[in-house]
Amino acid sequence: MLQADSVTFGYRSQDREQQESFVLRDVSVHVPRGSIVGLLGPNGSGKTTLLRLLGGTLKPASGQVTIDGVALDSLSRRDLARRIAVVPQETQTTFDFSALEIVLMGRYPHLGPFALEGLHDLAIAREALAATGTTAFEARRFATLSGGEKQRIVIASALAQASDVMLLDEPTASLDLGFQFEIATLLASLNRERGTTLVVSTHDLNLAATLCTELVLLKTGRVLARGPTADVLTAQNIRTLYGIDADVARHPRAGHLTVVPLARAN
Repeated sequence: MLQADSVTFGYRSQDREQQESFVLRDVSVHVPRGSIVGLLGPNGSGKTTLLRLLGGTLKPASGQVTIDGVALDSLSRRDLARRIAVVPQETQTTFDFSALEIVLMGRYPHLGPFALEGLHDLAIAREALAATGTTAFEARRFATLSGGEKQRIVIASALAQASDVMLLDEPTASLDLGFQFEIATLLASLNRERGTTLVVSTHDLNLAATLCTELVLLKTGRVLARGPTADVLTAQNIRTLYGIDADVARHPRAGHLTVVPLARAN
């Protein structure tokens, strides 16, 4: 469905005499329809850059990103937004929007030029609020919400966008354990009940073990490993990726892998 084929990307320095600094080299990722794919890697490994390439906000220096075989760079911004929704790590607003107004922003790709939201858009927005358990926040000002509540509202906005794929950058960063659990449960529910395809960039190995069906491990801009979570999330790969010895085992009650860091690898 969503696919990156041998993509390379670099950021050019402001100093014209310096060469382009490549962040990703020859990276290929396949995101099947209905899957939850996790992007794991240390800081500077290229996770956020890859997420932006998959979302079409960056264009690769070489290689191609496609959705259902159509190159992202051939789609208009409006058409691209109808296919792919992005949930950033943090959302800042200039104006004092209500939660409902934030969710309604997800309907913009479906409106004509100068058109306003109608009753149909309002109904979809409220369905998204209900799906994310945030109906009670509809009239609240977005700025007054807690971090976890804001994250659920932003996910509701992406859901109202009615896109095929949702890309999430560190969706549980800076959240307490309770909100981390709520966001992970919400994403699993959206995938299971609505068939939403998810790509999640995260530093949380246990979130990835709980949520993701497949993983892509990135190190210094290259793919270290990719495949089903149970095959990829191994002690050896964690050691290679982070330089940490860890115990990886299936939790008998949770029913999924858990990762316990033990020591810095020698």
